[in-house]
Amino acid sequence: MAKRDYYEILEVSKNASKEEIKKSYRKKALKYHPDKNPDDKAAEQKFKEAAEAYEVLSNDDKKARYDRFGHAGMSGAAGGQGFGGFTDIEDIFSQFGDIFGGHFGGGGFGGFGGGGQSRRRVNKGSNLRVKVKLNLSEIANGVEKKLKVTKYVACETCGGDGAEKSSGFSTCSTCHGSGQVTRVSNTFLGQMQTTTTCPGCGGEGKIISKKCTSCHGEGIVKGSEVIKIKIPAGVAEGMQLNVSGKGNAARRGGINGDLMVMIEEEKNTELLRDGNDLIYSLFISISDAALGSNSEIPTVGNPVKIKIDPGTQPGKILRLRGKGLPEVNGYGKGDLLVNINVWIPKSLTKEEKRILEKLNESDSFTPKPSSHDKNFFERMRGYFE
Repeated sequence: MAKRDYYEILEVSKNASKEEIKKSYRKKALKYHPDKNPDDKAAEQKFKEAAEAYEVLSNDDKKARYDRFGHAGMSGAAGGQGFGGFTDIEDIFSQFGDIFGGHFGGGGFGGFGGGGQSRRRVNKGSNLRVKVKLNLSEIANGVEKKLKVTKYVACETCGGDGAEKSSGFSTCSTCHGSGQVTRVSNTFLGQMQTTTTCPGCGGEGKIISKKCTSCHGEGIVKGSEVIKIKIPAGVAEGMQLNVSGKGNAARRGGINGDLMVMIEEEKNTELLRDGNDLIYSLFISISDAALGSNSEIPTVGNPVKIKIDPGTQPGKILRLRGKGLPEVNGYGKGDLLVNINVWIPKSLTKEEKRILEKLNESDSFTPKPSSHDKNFFERMRGYFE
């Protein structure tokens, strides 16, 4: 099913300010929050949908790519996962909990009667960015690339939780496992309750009894991974694809970051790209232009033959429909534009000069401006009088 427009989801315009986007997202998330809509799958989906829209529109770089390429510029290549692509409610709470104060993060959804469960902090790995250079053939057909990425990976010794297997964890004595502490203070307005991340466990709700000697309790170590990326046909220079969950591993078994793949194009020696169209400059001789001929034209695939009509003029453009690059969203293909240039030799033999001088005496070789050209000359004359 096609994704809805992010601006439509949050009910904001493309010119909306960051504050307006944030305010609209908060309103949507409060409306469809799982604690307010228990066992309502439709509301849960709208809650995730709003979070995905906010993740993109609240970030200047992501918003710019979305405005330029739409969902095509956001979609990743691994596993068919889209940009953001939240599947875990806890992921949303951990990433955007600060927007809701006490309503998100630990302390549950207290704004609706305090019936929600407390939510511990979930660590999030940082994102990585890599560049992939593609030639014209790879852009035209799509390609699968294998990238060896140096990054933080889960520690194999402890399985990523940071504790020696024989020791495990103990419940934090400060927050009693909730990951947050609540303080009540008296003000002239009455009692004020604030909820903050527990300083004892950093919001995790548990303490490592004995740290892993390989990762020193972090749960991650420097390593590498070979990642397969399917790049769709029609991508362009500067487009960025997102591979969800393939960035740096998170501390102590949290949520992995994403891998951002920036597209770079290799310049083709024969074909020039203009959007989805390709341009080729064909040089023909004076005799071929006058008499007509057949020429072979390179394309992204196999070469094709075209017919040059007798009397073809320099600057004429021949359009080969469908021989350009595909749209990145899969709708149609561009054209191959052949720009005709007539090659004028810089040096001639005596015999060549004699032939051309003889031809120049012919009425057929005397330039005859068309009525359009005459009108052009008349208009230009007015500029100099």
